[in-house]
Amino acid sequence: MKALIIDDERLARKELARLLEPHAGIEVIGEATNADEAEKLIAELRPDLLFLDINMPGRDGFQLLEALEMAPHVVFVTAYDEHAVQAFEVNALDYLLKPIDPERLGAAVNKLAQLPKETAAQRESLSPDDRIFIKDGEKCWFVTLKDVRLFESEGNYVRVRFGENKPLVLRSLNNLEKKLDPHVFFRANRKQMINLAFVDKIEPWFSGGLNCSLSTGEVVEVSRRQTLRFKELMSL
Repeated sequence: MKALIIDDERLARKELARLLEPHAGIEVIGEATNADEAEKLIAELRPDLLFLDINMPGRDGFQLLEALEMAPHVVFVTAYDEHAVQAFEVNALDYLLKPIDPERLGAAVNKLAQLPKETAAQRESLSPDDRIFIKDGEKCWFVTLKDVRLFESEGNYVRVRFGENKPLVLRSLNNLEKKLDPHVFFRANRKQMINLAFVDKIEPWFSGGLNCSLSTGEVVEVSRRQTLRFKELMSL
């Protein structure tokens, strides 16, 4: 796996790179000292994995993840254990405390062997099995797209509904639509996009439109303009 080390401390980066040398399955392809550098390198090098420090000057590690279109696998590496709970809440692959214990690093690397070889970073668009990073206030998630049932536009923000969660993120629904598989996520109307896997019932509605009920009980109106395409996708 291609890995990027992101840490504002030079010695910490060099030590981690040294500890990773015996692990043939990990190739360190670059280092970054802050979130700005990291964001550019991620776009350029497309790593499969980030070894990411949380506390850095400027944007922290969580803010970096929030800015990415796609979320690579993440191992947090930091001296501040108060972030441990938050890291596990976002389903990071692992969490390593400085100074890094070689055996603990080895355990984290062993988890990597269980991951699929093809990653979101190797594709231009997002598949249902890809993950996005979402941060709303103090809460953070890595969300697998197939678990998202509904995206709703609210001004310059998008509300993402999955499980019992409905965080609000600074994203454009139009730009998000361009990244998603149109056979899975359907733009029902100007403000809503649904995951077709959650569609439970479809009923005729006013002006030639449709009412689409999701398995969660939520109801979304399919506009007249989108109804024909919706019928084609659902083989109606």
